[in-house]
Order: sequence, then C-alpha cells, then structure tokens
Amino acid sequence: MNITIVAGARPNFVKIAPIIKSIEKANLNGIDINYRLVHTGQHYDKIMSESFFNQLEIPEPNVNLECGGGSQAEQTAAIMTKFEKELLNNRPNIVLVVGDVNSTMACTITAKKLCIDVVHVEAGIRSGDMSMPEEINRIVTDAISDHYFTTSEYANENLIDQRVNSEKIHFVGNTMIDSLYENLSKIKRPLFLDNDEIKIKKYFLLTLHRPSNVDDIEKLNKIISSILDFSRDFPIIFPVHPRTKKNLDLLNITSNKLNVIEPQGYLEFLYLIKNSKGIITDSGGITEEATVLNVPCLTLRNTTERPETVVIGTNELIGDNYLLLGKSIEKIIDDNWKKGNIPKHWDGKTSERIVSKLCSLYNCFI
Repeated sequence: MNITIVAGARPNFVKIAPIIKSIEKANLNGIDINYRLVHTGQHYDKIMSESFFNQLEIPEPNVNLECGGGSQAEQTAAIMTKFEKELLNNRPNIVLVVGDVNSTMACTITAKKLCIDVVHVEAGIRSGDMSMPEEINRIVTDAISDHYFTTSEYANENLIDQRVNSEKIHFVGNTMIDSLYENLSKIKRPLFLDNDEIKIKKYFLLTLHRPSNVDDIEKLNKIISSILDFSRDFPIIFPVHPRTKKNLDLLNITSNKLNVIEPQGYLEFLYLIKNSKGIITDSGGITEEATVLNVPCLTLRNTTERPETVVIGTNELIGDNYLLLGKSIEKIIDDNWKKGNIPKHWDGKTSERIVSKLCSLYNCFI
C-alpha cells in the first residue's frame, strides 16, 4: 500500500511525525506499507517549518509545493493545482491528511476528484464558529473523506450527527500527544532564559493569533493590558505569531513583565508549556498539550473544537470576559485551579492504532 501524507503548517508536522515513524516501523517488520511525504509549503518560515522537521526527526519531504502566501482563496487554489500534478505523477492508494488547515481541505478535494481514498486524522472536531476558516476546512474535509480517525467521543458524535457511517469512524486518540510523550525527555530550555531571571513555574505563557483577537488593535491592547494588570509580579512570555506582530508593534507597550520573543522551535515551546505557571492562548492544540501536562490553561475564545480539554482537562473558556480573565489568572497564581485528567486514548499509542487500522482496511499484511 502506498500512502501520500500531506503536511502544510506547523501543527501538521507535530501530527504526522509519529505516523511516519509507525509506518517505518511496520515496513521494517515486513508489512507492505510505504509513504510519500508532500509538504505544501503553506508555512515556509524556517522556525515554523524546517526546524520542526529537524526536531521531530521527520525525513525531508519528497516534494515541497511551495504554496505559501496569498489570500485564503489564492493559497487553496495553488495547493490544489500543484497537488493534482503530484498525484498524477505519483498516484497512491490513499491520501492521508491531518488537522484543519487550508492544505487539509485543498488536498482532500483534489484527491477525491481523482477518485483516491482520503483518510482524515483528527476528524470530527467542531467549534460551531463559522467565522473560523478552520471550521470550514473541517466541514468540507469530513464531508468527502473515506475514513475518519478521531481524537475524542465528542468528535465521534459530531460525525454521526453529520450522518457519517459509523463503520468509517475510528476512535484512535491524538497523534499530537504521541509527539508530546516522545519528546518530553528532549525538551530544550530556550536561549533567552539563560539569564535565569525567569524561574520555572514563575511565568505565564501567552500565545495569540486568531484574527478576532489580534486584528483589532484596541482589543489586542485590552487583552494584554488585562493580563499585565492581573498577573502580579509574574512575567509574561509571549512568542509572537507573524500575524500578531504588526499590531503589537503599533501598541508600543512598555512593561518589564512582558517578554516578547520570536516563534520557538517545537522542543523549546514544549519547555515553555511544561514549566509555565499557566497558559493564556487562543490556540486549540496548546490546550491539548496543557491538559496532558496538567498545566492550567485559559482560552480567549467563546467556543472550542476540543471540549474534552474543558470537561476533562485543565482548560477553561474565557472569551472576551476580562473580569473572568483576571479572576482566573489570580486563581492560577493562588494554586486554586482545577486538576484535570487525561482523555481516553491520549496515551502515546495513537499512531500505532492508525497504522494497524489502515493495514486492516487496505489489506497490507506480510
């Protein structure tokens, strides 16, 4: 069996790494399963792309489609056009897509138009917020995929509500957590911490990239000002996403507590998550890692596509409620935060279950 694995953006790399390693292990054991890795180039920044491949020990892609930049429509069109040529020249039995970025949707549509089966890893998650481009990508991808590998019972229910055949839904767990467990012993203390002024469990980690939070300069100012007001003497470490930097620079905030840094490599960022007092974010994936590491997490959104991180884990939705944000920060500082648990199948063995199921579905045995 030949599989084309698609990666395009930073979260994709974390999700595909353990799948590739499980395929290579199966292949060494005599199982007839091979892969071709296609990087769409959706993220082309060295830190957000190449360093992730190095740190996660992912082999160089067989091809980079170099489809970075442009509007949502331009990027999607470029990926579809170039991926079609890739599939015509190297036709696989299966295209495997992960997550919910533009590459996920674009490559799914392209493969299906060529009558190639698509398996979607991290299928079925829904935020209910149609203003998010990712939500549209999820819905379109799940509408036409052939098999669905899910991270939670909530995702299973969403797919069943969408009238997906239950025999095509495979509850396997979370490959991001596979990568987390595999790399915990390799995490790296970021160089900017070498002055030892910022202590373990004595800082908050902040990440912001959603348009609803960062494109409105007044709202961005209110968020950061509220965090600085309520965090007492705890420093704030803020790796700045490229789309956030422009407005942040305009604010010209002067605070010794706010440590604005460049985007970090995967191993450095895991260090910052694991050793923080708490996390303030609008990312979905970080809430999963925080849950497994039992780090308090505040999400600056009104909805989440990962409700298990709230119901089971350490995450809470804050939305635009700045009073709640302040009270929540104080609860974390005072060690009054809830203790979370780890969701089912988030055990580091998800990729093994995926490869085993693929072999069963497509008869690739010794």
